[in-house]
Amino acid sequence: MISIIKRVAKRIGGRGAADAAGPAVVEGEAVLSDQNTMEAQVLAALSRVNDPELGRDLVSLGMVQNVRACDGVVAFTLVLTTPACPMRAQIQQAAEAAVRAIPGVTQVNVELTSNVSARANAAKESVLPGVRNVIAVASGKGGVGKSTVAVNLAAALAESGARVGLLDADIYGPSIPTLMGAVERPDVQNDRLLPVERYEVKLMSLGFLLDENAPVIWRGPLVARAISQLLSDVEWGELDYLIVDLPPGTGDAQLTLAQSVPLTGVVIVMTAQDLALNIASKALLMFRRMEVPVLGVVENMSAFVCPHCQQETPIFGESGRGELAAARLDAPFLGAVPLEPAIVTEGDEGTPSIVAHPQSRQAEAFRSIARAVAARVSVLNLSE
Repeated sequence: MISIIKRVAKRIGGRGAADAAGPAVVEGEAVLSDQNTMEAQVLAALSRVNDPELGRDLVSLGMVQNVRACDGVVAFTLVLTTPACPMRAQIQQAAEAAVRAIPGVTQVNVELTSNVSARANAAKESVLPGVRNVIAVASGKGGVGKSTVAVNLAAALAESGARVGLLDADIYGPSIPTLMGAVERPDVQNDRLLPVERYEVKLMSLGFLLDENAPVIWRGPLVARAISQLLSDVEWGELDYLIVDLPPGTGDAQLTLAQSVPLTGVVIVMTAQDLALNIASKALLMFRRMEVPVLGVVENMSAFVCPHCQQETPIFGESGRGELAAARLDAPFLGAVPLEPAIVTEGDEGTPSIVAHPQSRQAEAFRSIARAVAARVSVLNLSE
């Protein structure tokens, strides 16, 4: 707009105002018209670029904003559906190529940002009004590393830039305080608990409220009430993802969670042995009967990584059994996590693998799983 004013001022200079008024307006309108035409061409070009995960074009998804064009330089903002988007580089490259192909374009500047999609009716939710997505992490049996997966999934999503909370709903064996290195009791404000924070993740667990060695000897109704209170009586604030670490099995905790809030989906954690597969299938079928979408299956402890030679040795049979198990369960396979001895030390010290050894195979596996989960969430939310 400044360049238009300068051109108008130059044209006016040396002539009468009355003589210059007509041509100046015409030229200004012509420049604006050219800019509008270029912006329209940019939108048309980007409407032919599809998000690979969502299968729809960027414009109809509302991912293209702030289109500007001036003297061959085009700039716009791409708003991804999650900061953990696994296709971000591919989408950016395709968008830049489409715009660069427009005649007259000499430079393309793309700003990447994100706005996490929300589950259906999230804005009307009374229990968790500021939480866009609630993701349960479940297993059919104990001992498969479900809590470790939940902790690293939360840490990986937070690392990507998302606002993340982690709720320890494993009432009988709360392990999140230990795994995240948090032992302090939460503060209370206006009769609501304030989450403890570690590694950019908001945390809440019954373990924060009980004595360290106190056993939880509760019947089903008390478990259900405790989970309801951990959901409703905590000041979670604005979150993109609330990860809920459920106890193993198919009992009161799972039913309470599914009935209390609309779950975006559930991640099933298993090992690839036949026994674990049979029990995991029961957990998966329970959530499907409750009409909770299954985001996918994670194979934990897929292979042992020798700390000396880094060779991987499958623990529960041939490699790839987790993917075959997911296919048998008719569920997406989110990824496999190898077992490294360092995970024991990391857990005892309260540091997720993502933080303790960010370049390790485990950390990279958890990041890949987090991206896959985020992508599945976006697909489900935008297909509703």
